[in-house]
Amino acid sequence: MKKSLLLATAVAATALLASCGGAGDSASGKTRDSIRAVGSSTVYPFAKAVAESFAKSNAGFKSPIIESTGTGGGVKLFCAGVGPQHPDIVNASRQMKKSEFDDCQTNGVKDILEVQVGLDGIALASAKGGIQMNLTPAIIYKALAAKPFGKEQTAKTWKDVDPSLPATPILVYGPPSTSGTRDALKELILEAGCKTDAATKALKDTDEDKFKQVCTEVRGDGAYVDAGENDNLIVQKIEANPRALGIFGYSYLEENAAKIQGLTINGVEPTYDNISSFAYPGARPLYMYVKKAHLDAIPGLKEFLGTWPKMWNKDGPLAKIGLVAAPDAVIAKSTEAATKFTTMTGDGLK
Repeated sequence: MKKSLLLATAVAATALLASCGGAGDSASGKTRDSIRAVGSSTVYPFAKAVAESFAKSNAGFKSPIIESTGTGGGVKLFCAGVGPQHPDIVNASRQMKKSEFDDCQTNGVKDILEVQVGLDGIALASAKGGIQMNLTPAIIYKALAAKPFGKEQTAKTWKDVDPSLPATPILVYGPPSTSGTRDALKELILEAGCKTDAATKALKDTDEDKFKQVCTEVRGDGAYVDAGENDNLIVQKIEANPRALGIFGYSYLEENAAKIQGLTINGVEPTYDNISSFAYPGARPLYMYVKKAHLDAIPGLKEFLGTWPKMWNKDGPLAKIGLVAAPDAVIAKSTEAATKFTTMTGDGLK
């Protein structure tokens, strides 16, 4: 693309962003000629792969900037406003919350595209040749909860949690509170384990705040280690310590299959087929949210979105790096959102 055309595109972008809320930056002449995405560390490797494919096929546009900020932090940045100083896309390893959607609306981010890019599984893993256990949501909850079933946490070893498990100290490296993986861990695993106690399950109807605290607050005595948003660091930690477990997305398990091994939950292994069928308890959808107001303002944004459907099928390039393809009906809906730019309503968000 010639410099004159790039300049014209940048000027047009400035004007468009000014008209949809980015006037502050446009007044000083600032705009962007590259796509900016923030968010989930789980979605990050897939977004990077799509960005690389987009750059190869669209030489006239700059390569997208993909940042791994964690889902919660990314949504906060995304919902802060419209304009060149705000990201165009947030990648998320869980669905946007109703409170986050409302924040977007309050800050002028009115029209949002929701695209489910595929599926993933929350994998618990250890080093090859390391500790092996058949876990259940109840075991994981009792091992990691700050106050399991509202009582003092006394478990020091896995055997303290369940007599069938080894007398190995509990040490789990996992995602921080800002991570979508942590949110999914709470919802899919910890809450499920917590509900195995009838009294605690009943608490959800009488005092939901107390229920959330009891069921999802993770212990802070060193048995659970917040390893930050870098999932590769968790892989390195458990590879170096055969007695430790790590929690991250399935794609990191597949990518490092020569070094680490997945642990079963309810006797089900974290595999592509088990996640695809939702037989694996930790299966979850992955999302991408896009500002409709930026589609005509940021050069290449529409084309970048259009690259995703070419790559997310079962036999596509993203499957080769660990993305599990969504069911056909979901793929059809997501393809429409990514190519026809249908706006989400916010209905059904929790």
